[in-house]
Amino acid sequence: MNNPAGSGHTPWPFSTPRPGEPVPAGSPQTLADLGEFELIDLITKGLPQHDQVQLGPGDDAAIITSRGGRTLISLDTLVEGVHFRRDWSSAMDIGRKTVAVNAADIEAMGARPIGLVLGFSAPGDLSVTWVRYFVQGLREECVRAGVALIGGDTTRSRDITLAVTILGDTGPEGPVLRSGARPGDLVALCGRVGWAAAGLAALSRGFRMPKAVVEAQQVPQPPYGQGSRAAAAGATAMIDVSDGLLADLGHIASRSHVDIDVHKGALGMPEPIRSVGQATGTDPYVFLLTGGEDHALAATFPPGSVPEGWTVIGTVQEVHDRRPTVTVDGRPWEGTQGYDHFH
Repeated sequence: MNNPAGSGHTPWPFSTPRPGEPVPAGSPQTLADLGEFELIDLITKGLPQHDQVQLGPGDDAAIITSRGGRTLISLDTLVEGVHFRRDWSSAMDIGRKTVAVNAADIEAMGARPIGLVLGFSAPGDLSVTWVRYFVQGLREECVRAGVALIGGDTTRSRDITLAVTILGDTGPEGPVLRSGARPGDLVALCGRVGWAAAGLAALSRGFRMPKAVVEAQQVPQPPYGQGSRAAAAGATAMIDVSDGLLADLGHIASRSHVDIDVHKGALGMPEPIRSVGQATGTDPYVFLLTGGEDHALAATFPPGSVPEGWTVIGTVQEVHDRRPTVTVDGRPWEGTQGYDHFH
């Protein structure tokens, strides 16, 4: 095959300028201009895949095949000052959160987390006592999630940075992707939404109450085991709610090329979330519909197959416009639909 870049050189794979080339007029100049998901597209668009890669970028986990079966792989990074603060959360809380946010991605594939490796980066003056409590929390959440710490790496950094790669195993039903939702399916939720966002709003204003929402921000509570249960029940699509219910359902809508309508009343209104809304002058449905970091599971099911422990909160519909959308009670949601790391 001819190499357009010349002998011995790999062609530049991106539809962006080469290093040193000028940026075209009107192009985004910073990541804040570009946005989180556009950044992901920039990195992953057009990447070649090995023939043993069954599923590459775009879902909660990738899937690789081997002679022994299929293995799921996902990675999440937690950065001090972005995902946690040491004056808000204990070392044990941060250790538990490090496992929970990663295990939820495997659960969202209808699979079982089995092993993780940890990249631990921290400043040299960090207390060893803090690290001991972090490890205790990490180990405790590994037990809850049914996953083993099998390796990793350590290095020095300015801020504590925790990068976890987690491995999962699919059951006989196979993985549940974001791309399988069909018109007529029901949208169901397992776990809590809005609690962590309400806790963040409280902590950001110097409050430590209501305790329930503050604790939800400090340590998420994914519904362990419910991912594989949903797969066994016939879930057609599933996702972990990390960035906000509307935003994450938007990923299912986009991948499945469907519209999704969320029934706001089906979510209920927990009193701790209502009280934070009143105290902060925020519509509490903003927390429920757009708040992230609870790591609940949202999935679509054929009618009559929603398992116990899941709450029906909406419907899947035919696309009414060229672009799949997520609506609330039949109407577009005014405002942001969830969290974007660079906006």
